[in-house]
Amino acid sequence: MPSIVIPDDQPVVMGNSAAYKQWRSVTYYDSLPSSEDGLIERIRDFEVVINIRSSTKFTERVFAECPSLRMLSIWGTGTDNVDLAAAKRHGVTVTNTPGVAAVSIAEHSLMLTLAVARRIVTMHQQVVAGAWPRGQSVQLRGKTLGIIGLGAIGRAFARLGEAIGMRVIAWTMNPNPALGFTLVELETLLRESDVVSMHLRQSPQTIGFLGARELAMMKPSAILINTARGPIIDEAALIGALRERRIAGAGLDVFDIEPLPPGNALTALDNVVLTPHCAGVTPEVLEAGLALALENVDGYLAGAPQNVV
Repeated sequence: MPSIVIPDDQPVVMGNSAAYKQWRSVTYYDSLPSSEDGLIERIRDFEVVINIRSSTKFTERVFAECPSLRMLSIWGTGTDNVDLAAAKRHGVTVTNTPGVAAVSIAEHSLMLTLAVARRIVTMHQQVVAGAWPRGQSVQLRGKTLGIIGLGAIGRAFARLGEAIGMRVIAWTMNPNPALGFTLVELETLLRESDVVSMHLRQSPQTIGFLGARELAMMKPSAILINTARGPIIDEAALIGALRERRIAGAGLDVFDIEPLPPGNALTALDNVVLTPHCAGVTPEVLEAGLALALENVDGYLAGAPQNVV
């Protein structure tokens, strides 16, 4: 049986999961590696690694110094912590767990949209302070929802937008009319949308995808939602647009630096709703994703790899 290691389960999710408790014996760490050297030390002699945290980076050096490694099973969809070209050069199969968090993240995107449009956080704080604010909400029915990226999450949120009566338009890197949504040019989407929601994977092509130029195309009344990855939006440009009210507000679950550092300019704005990269973190998603990460290992070992990146 190939040797298997989980090098980075902190805070613990895999160790407590029903899927893991029913699985085979593995070498398991309930802490994060202290450094790249620490990661190499933990995985050097293993053939299969199950990666839990995106903060654990699999670089060219990691692959080069771990010649026994043959398979990397990632819990989650993002692969920005893995040098995929290096993995290929070193003969390492990389898998992920697509789709398991789509419904949860779509629901979270809708929650952020409603929270910003209805100014829920601000009104809650004002009511607690003894005020009685009225007439500050925006109705979404009849408004236009622009989806950037039509993967599983983008499609799920688009359907939720349609369900509450929004007009949905979309832009995606690989357009396919069969997806069933109205596809438009990116500039058209930015100019026409009342809500713009980001659903792109982070890659060298998408870092800074939405910058000052693109933000300037949005309506002053528009809301920006990001539950994808922080660096796909130029954070400094976004802060400027929000501070100067060039867009109405933003709902953000992801940031350039996570956890969000104390004193970050976003925390001083009253037209944002911030959550701690938790859109896909529900008991249902955790169990389904962890189970699929383990199933991916079983498929690989059986000679039928699935969800290969």
